[in-house]
Amino acid sequence: MEKVWLKSYPPGMPEEVPTPPYGSLRDLFEQAFQAYPDNTSFSNMGTTLSYADIDRLSMQFACYLQKELRLTRGERVAIMLPNILQYPVALCGIFRAGLVAVNVNPLYTARELKHQLKDSGAKCIIILENFAHVLEDVIGETKVKHVITTGAGDLLRFPKGALINFVLRYIKRSVPAFKLPGKTSFRQALNAGAEAVLDEVDIGYADIAFLQYTGGTTGASKGAMLSHRNMVYNVQQSITWQADAYEGVKPIVAITALPLYHIFSLQGNCLTVMAQGGENVLITNPRDFEGFAKEVAKHQFNMFTGVNTLFAALMDTPSFSKIDFSFLRVCIGGGMAVQPAIAREWKEKTGTSILQGYGLTETSPAAIVCRVGSEFSGTIGLPIPSTDVMIAGDDGNPLPIGEIGEICIRGPQVMEGYWQRPAETAETMLPGGWLRTGDVGRMDPDGYVFIEDRKKDMILVSGFNVYPNEIENVIVEMPGVLEAAAIGLPDERSGEIVKVFVVRKDPNLTEQDVLDHCKKNLTGYKRPRIVEFRDELPKTNVGKILRRALRE
Repeated sequence: MEKVWLKSYPPGMPEEVPTPPYGSLRDLFEQAFQAYPDNTSFSNMGTTLSYADIDRLSMQFACYLQKELRLTRGERVAIMLPNILQYPVALCGIFRAGLVAVNVNPLYTARELKHQLKDSGAKCIIILENFAHVLEDVIGETKVKHVITTGAGDLLRFPKGALINFVLRYIKRSVPAFKLPGKTSFRQALNAGAEAVLDEVDIGYADIAFLQYTGGTTGASKGAMLSHRNMVYNVQQSITWQADAYEGVKPIVAITALPLYHIFSLQGNCLTVMAQGGENVLITNPRDFEGFAKEVAKHQFNMFTGVNTLFAALMDTPSFSKIDFSFLRVCIGGGMAVQPAIAREWKEKTGTSILQGYGLTETSPAAIVCRVGSEFSGTIGLPIPSTDVMIAGDDGNPLPIGEIGEICIRGPQVMEGYWQRPAETAETMLPGGWLRTGDVGRMDPDGYVFIEDRKKDMILVSGFNVYPNEIENVIVEMPGVLEAAAIGLPDERSGEIVKVFVVRKDPNLTEQDVLDHCKKNLTGYKRPRIVEFRDELPKTNVGKILRRALRE
């Protein structure tokens, strides 16, 4: 296969990345701790933690997990936190103890949380107290034995941290009552591990670092097994691809508004910036766009990552005009397609183009990214070093340049497979290590890749994959429903919204009944916004519902 994209690489860009200087994510962190002890590593709501602080706190947490909880190499620990300082402390501690991290969306419903905890077999969970009541509902049906709760202000400076916790608990009342006997607070965990000495745990490339859950075509999300090799190579690929942009910049300051539990922000911000001794400015609630803009305005930042909806909403915020973009070197848009009008407006207002990037949870995620410094053109970019891209026909063989087919990816960042799902792994992987993305696209003669269509049934809401089967399975659980089908409709703010078509058993079933049921069982971005009742749904001759006909 001719690698036509290489001729479009910037001068000096290697075809293959050098072997990463670390053998695991633990090595990556610990090298950063040694090399940049005085640099700010993470900041949040006016509090900063240096690399030396993260080193100390994460070692305490690792000792607690190993010595107090007796967790052993390879056991899974769930993290259910927004972008707060506890996240990087917990993550580094998990890897230092030789454990596997399971990222959990804090907004999950009880049903979604139960599935992920049961499927992963997590023994321990670190959870923001605001969501502990959801865990209470399902913990008895999981293998979770150890619960560590934390308040949003627990690692913030006094008195701000105490004030934030007080306001959330007693003024805004955003911490519902919960009972989790035997729970430990995050601070108690740190204190308990402070005097212990960690036993060395042997971990390397082959060990699983993350079970990173992604939507499943069968309705249930499945865990992509991302190894330490996958992750450290993808970090090295990102550093190599962006190196020229940060020439003379020390250290990198990144605005981290996308949630760290999402693979884009986890790799692109948290890990890649830490490897270079940079600072992640954590935005805990980016939906408060006025507060978000005011926080960003306090920093001289070089890196900004986002999704189309975030860029659009931020530019529509009054305080956006007070942000100084003169230090910005790299702005990456991922998770969903960046709309040309948004990209043009962003360039006009900030002076920096949005670079589109493409990848999946299964590719750790970066695989195809636009050249740094290039203008927005609609392409998703070029395969990054050490990455091969093939446009394949239905038979899995490569198609000629310019023809449309399925985008397939091969490289060191491609996952090890799906957790305990050999059949689905086999369906996704082609011989030779090729990952079938399910996305339809083409490659031009210069190696640039263009998306022509997406996974035919997937709905993309604000950068999050929503699979119709999951929504349909939830709705048909209702006694008054015979059949249901979900599709995506275009939406200016979120890219798409979910619409469902329902065939009733009970003629008295209302739209509000369906919406209320979905609110109880689905995370916000998965919930339908429109319900349409029909007498029947279009089907194939074997009875499969034709979602395409409904979209048309």
